[in-house]
Amino acid sequence: MSDAPSNTLVPVTVLTGYLGAGKTTLLNHILTANHGRKYAVVINEFGELGVDNDLVVDADEEVFEMNNGCICCTVRGDLIRILGALMKRRQKLDGIIVETTGLADPAPVAQTFFVDDAVREKCRLDAVVTVVDALNLPARLSDSAEARTQVAFADVVILNKCDLVDEAGLAALEERIRSINRPVRIHRAIRGDVSLADVLDQGGFDLQRALEIAPDFLEDESHSHDEDVSSLSFEVREPLDPRKFQAWIGQVLQEQGGNILRSKGILSYAGEPRRFAFQAVHMMADGDFVAPWKDGEARTSRIVFIGRDLNRPRLRRGFEGCRA
Repeated sequence: MSDAPSNTLVPVTVLTGYLGAGKTTLLNHILTANHGRKYAVVINEFGELGVDNDLVVDADEEVFEMNNGCICCTVRGDLIRILGALMKRRQKLDGIIVETTGLADPAPVAQTFFVDDAVREKCRLDAVVTVVDALNLPARLSDSAEARTQVAFADVVILNKCDLVDEAGLAALEERIRSINRPVRIHRAIRGDVSLADVLDQGGFDLQRALEIAPDFLEDESHSHDEDVSSLSFEVREPLDPRKFQAWIGQVLQEQGGNILRSKGILSYAGEPRRFAFQAVHMMADGDFVAPWKDGEARTSRIVFIGRDLNRPRLRRGFEGCRA
């Protein structure tokens, strides 16, 4: 875990989404907006020739390309090298945007910020932003495991092309997205035109923020269990024993990490005035103390698991067993 305060770390936004969903349009919107900030852009283009690079508008930002095809361990090495080079000029950067190819699983990109100490000391994963096409999303969720995984990994979903679907259809889509990823923040868009505050500077995973958007998601039991990806959420009102929690979560991720796409939580440890923010990608976990609990605030520990074949009673019993 990094000792550097999170506000000195360069925030990295991972931009993903299925082919044709509108990632490049959103990226251009970010780069041309009048925000006065300097972003470096890392594009992972699938194939020999970098097509996306030509589509990105000519802006002040610097564009780096990885041509090793789909993001995987090979490309993670590329990403670590590029981030390392960018860190030599980190004082000139307000943030980094990594755009993944439409077929990419976001996991290896997100894991980069857990596995490499040099990256972790200087960068932080600010958010995974998934762009989806409102018109074609039902078909993609039905026929593509990659599309479901991209929604499952998202901290933020941009529901794009909303002008092509009526209000009832959009509401049904939002419910379908939440059946996969209950705490995700959803923003509607036409041609990628969203407020930058909805995409950038999300502060990493923040369960408190998710609760402000969807205060009932922890209590929700209505999601479909026949989805191959779903989210389960639990809370404990009594303080937790950090050793019990670390032992339990380590065992859960070791045994079930292949099926758990993401897990994240805000925890209240006994005798500790600060919140503990925890998150994991598959089996790789990270966590650190963040802002203190406010006076009079209910110190409730909350955790969410997003993945396949999750055993609700077993996970609930395990989490409740971490009480001090």
